[in-house]
Amino acid sequence: MAAKKYMTSYYVLYACFAIIVLFFAAFFGYGYDNPVGDYNAPVCTEGLMWLMYGMFAVTCLLALWSVVRGIKISMGSKGGDISGVPGAKISAVSFALLVVSLVVGWVCNLNETDFTAADGTVTSATMVTVTDMFLVSIYIMLLLTTVAVVFNMSGVMKKKK
Repeated sequence: MAAKKYMTSYYVLYACFAIIVLFFAAFFGYGYDNPVGDYNAPVCTEGLMWLMYGMFAVTCLLALWSVVRGIKISMGSKGGDISGVPGAKISAVSFALLVVSLVVGWVCNLNETDFTAADGTVTSATMVTVTDMFLVSIYIMLLLTTVAVVFNMSGVMKKKK
């Protein structure tokens, strides 16, 4: 069974590599379009963008599936015991903290305005809000991780043997 999973993983990995190489070869080798003056854009830019969107969507779905599967497998006393806490609880709390930090980041930046750069390029308020949401989420998760590491290193919750 392990060999079958390994071979499936092997074929999927190389299929992904082949698709990515084909898209990049088309992107760099197919040609250029001149929509505005000196502006040169590769013809296959849209295809490359759709590849990135597709890979991001597949990654998100696989991450969600992995979290759900990991929690189901390690529920209760059968789950791995990490620092006296079952692994499923750690996974569930970590996922909940990620979602909460994303929501907090979104709410903190709801009233953003359109951003106009010096060259006149306008960035939509939604994209500014999304970018700020991810930054705030990173800061919150970094702070919580630091607190958790310091708390774990302090030895407060260690079981005596």
